[in-house]
Amino acid sequence: MAAADGAGDPDGAVDPARTVDPVGTGDAPGARGAGGAARGPGAVEPLGPDSLTWRYFGDWRGVLLAPWAGVMQNMHPGLGAGVAEHSRFFEERWQRLHRSLYPIGGVVYDGPRAAETARQVRGYHDTVKGVDAYGRPYHALDPDTFYWAHATFFMLTVLVADRFGPGLDEGEKRRLYAEHVRWYALYGMSMRPVPGSWEEFQAYWDRMAAEVLEDTRPARDVLDIRRIAKPPALSRLPDVVWRVLRGPQARLTVWVTVGLLPPAARRRLGYDWTVRDERRLRRLGRVVHHGWRLVPPARRYHPRARAGWERAAGRRSPDAPVVETPARNLPPASERGSPRHHAPRL
Repeated sequence: MAAADGAGDPDGAVDPARTVDPVGTGDAPGARGAGGAARGPGAVEPLGPDSLTWRYFGDWRGVLLAPWAGVMQNMHPGLGAGVAEHSRFFEERWQRLHRSLYPIGGVVYDGPRAAETARQVRGYHDTVKGVDAYGRPYHALDPDTFYWAHATFFMLTVLVADRFGPGLDEGEKRRLYAEHVRWYALYGMSMRPVPGSWEEFQAYWDRMAAEVLEDTRPARDVLDIRRIAKPPALSRLPDVVWRVLRGPQARLTVWVTVGLLPPAARRRLGYDWTVRDERRLRRLGRVVHHGWRLVPPARRYHPRARAGWERAAGRRSPDAPVVETPARNLPPASERGSPRHHAPRL
């Protein structure tokens, strides 16, 4: 589902056989249709341009939070184990990030094809399973684990809007939460782990941070970006200039990431956060928000999201092929046959 794959119940006891259940096995909002009948992913109405999720999830400002999402996912014991044992993420960070954005974004922006895209994303996780260093079995399709990865995407959307955008009131957060339930239902996973309301989700989020998340090696590796390669967007920047900028950029990225972590997760990783830090981060958020207004609307969104907006406006045919990642982001040729990789034929 993301750069992190794996599984684990909050108490560490996992049933590897408990993987995919039909939508509607839980009693979360949106999990059942009229009369309480179970609904498959094809019966779930995909999100559309009237949703807040469309407005914020595919926004390029979300890339600012990519390390935050990586840390939050990899601090989950099962997800961290899955990355450590099954992923090439740290060997090809930028490529892995940018090719993952296409199908993950497609579950939001692909309209009538969104359920098909969701099944594709879920399928990448079928074989991600094993036993971690502490003897705990994990599986990427364990419902609690799979939902945790999705919960981080939901909270990323909230943070983009609330901390780097115009801000959200409680009504808008409840609306985003209801949308995220529909979004998650498209995967066809059990709805059992999904909290019943925004208020219940906040309690779930705090409990996960305080009781479940761990200081894992993959989470630490996400924060170790001192020698990260030059991002594709800066391909024309001379290498010598990137080497000068990389250190300050890495320190700023880690500082922002740490500042947005839940306090319990931040403490577990051993970081301090002061009142002054918080004021500075909020000022930075306001600068990003106001500066973003200067970006042309057509340039604010990821290509998969932009294609969704164009289709909704009638500027793209509903039958046009989905927009896929450029060839430069594909995994190495030897890995393209792996069921764990998104490697479209281009």
